[in-house]
Amino acid sequence: MPDQDVDLFVIGAGSGGVRAARIAAGYGARVMIAEEYRVGGTCVIRGCVPKKLLVYASRYADDFEDAAGYGWSVGQSVFDWGKLIANKDREIARLELAYTTTLERARVKLVKSRAVLEDARTVRLVATGDKIRARHILISTGAAPWQGPAIPGIEHVISSNEAFHLKELPKRILIQGGGYIAVEFACIFAGLGSQVTLVYRGENILRGFDDDVRAHLRTEMERRGIRVICKRIVEAIEKVDHGLCVELSDHDDIVVDQVMFATGRRPNVAGLGLETAGVRLDAKGAIAVDEYSRTSVPHIYAVGDVTDRIALTPVAIREGHAFADTVFGGKPTKVDHTQVPTAVFSEPEIGVIGLTEAQAREQYHRVDVYKTSFRPMKVAFIGGQARMLMKIIVDGATDRVLGVHIVGPDSGEMIQVLGIAIKMGATKADFDATMAVHPTVAEELVTMRTATASYVREAAE
Repeated sequence: MPDQDVDLFVIGAGSGGVRAARIAAGYGARVMIAEEYRVGGTCVIRGCVPKKLLVYASRYADDFEDAAGYGWSVGQSVFDWGKLIANKDREIARLELAYTTTLERARVKLVKSRAVLEDARTVRLVATGDKIRARHILISTGAAPWQGPAIPGIEHVISSNEAFHLKELPKRILIQGGGYIAVEFACIFAGLGSQVTLVYRGENILRGFDDDVRAHLRTEMERRGIRVICKRIVEAIEKVDHGLCVELSDHDDIVVDQVMFATGRRPNVAGLGLETAGVRLDAKGAIAVDEYSRTSVPHIYAVGDVTDRIALTPVAIREGHAFADTVFGGKPTKVDHTQVPTAVFSEPEIGVIGLTEAQAREQYHRVDVYKTSFRPMKVAFIGGQARMLMKIIVDGATDRVLGVHIVGPDSGEMIQVLGIAIKMGATKADFDATMAVHPTVAEELVTMRTATASYVREAAE
């Protein structure tokens, strides 16, 4: 690259940055990307992918138990945490190599170094001191775990990052938090045999999700032996001879072997030189961007969790691709951040898209709700008690489906497919006209004919 100048310099080789770099290079741009840790970012290295592998592992205990009801004689099962983590590490290394190879094939120059903005056009590589002049700069540094305010004993707390590398499975673990990460890891550790306590400051777990979904998941988690404590926080942690003594805000003490905080993530913006370059942050400390992911500096852009729009890997990828199309492909592209399907890989699993019942009733004059809860055939056959929840929110005036909420096996897979229909503006009549696939749990989505509740919002005086 003559004079070390590039058309695009990307800071952060996570999902959004890698996609943007690859697509921009495909348009003929000279691209350099810097990563100070490992290629692949949070999702691939210490997020979605390794988490899903642990989720799979955690479900086998139930599968072994259920097998007996289907005529299988299964011997005593033994779980090896060390083997799981070693196999997980091997798979993550394979994926990192695949990401690196993809960049090389796209002729993107990868540098393993922290990168800092020296000014609005210059990036300094901390590892070598080299300075790169760039026509455009993209910041895709993601977000990092936030442990909350400092408390006595905070040094004993791990985040999800460290949870993937524990030397042994904790017999007793307390997790503070009530979002995606907290409930997913609570279910993972419980499924693998740990005694789990989940502590959350709010009224109920999964704030922002539909109230029926929140209540259903909590009931199922507690049925599986997870202790859920709401309206409490951890105030102190003390190392004792037999573990860690955790003091809660009601002065109750719980002794565990491990404490994990999953209290949120914050945009990773510290020490990047954003102030020097004139890049503005919003009130939450994220990089402020417009609908094209452009920052306050016209030739500097940002995508993914560092912008605090929707912190999901597919969203970061879409934003990265749209950026490259806009800046280098001559195809100005805005990302639609509405009606984004998402899943929580708890046990049971959650899949949702669109509005909650509360949101719909606040925004629409008339709302019809279709809801059912039942024991799936696979569970009922062996006398299991786990229940599935399905809920459809409909605009009573137009019949358009405003939201779908599913709790149960394969909810993530179902909501991905349903996302297409909802994005296209499907109506409840479209659902009703669709032939059911029998016997499946998903057929309930097209066989619910009678609204369980209807609401009409009173007009404001």
